[in-house]
Amino acid sequence: MKIFTYNKLITLIFSITVAAEYRVYQYSVSTRTISRSPSSHLVTSTLDPVSYTRYHGGSDALKVDLLKTWMCKGHTGGRDHCPDPTIKAMGQRDQAQ
Repeated sequence: MKIFTYNKLITLIFSITVAAEYRVYQYSVSTRTISRSPSSHLVTSTLDPVSYTRYHGGSDALKVDLLKTWMCKGHTGGRDHCPDPTIKAMGQRDQAQ
C-alpha cells in the first residue's frame, strides 16, 4: 500500500514540473511539376523537413527548402504556432536605433 501511495506522489510531482515545447519549421515549398500556380510558397509547420515532404506527396512531387526554425513553449493543441522570435528581435533592434 505504501508503494502505491509513493508512486502516486512521485507521478504528481513530475506532472507538475513538466514543461512542453515544440519546434516550428519554415519552408519554401515548390512543386516539381510544371503548373500555372506560383513557383513557390512559404509554409510554417511543426513537421520536420523529411516528414513534411513525405506527408505531402514525396520528393518526386515537392521540393522543400528549410528557411529557418525556432522553438515554442507550451502545448500545440488547437492554437496557432508561436511567432518567429527573430522578427520580434529585429523590431526591438530597429526601435533602439
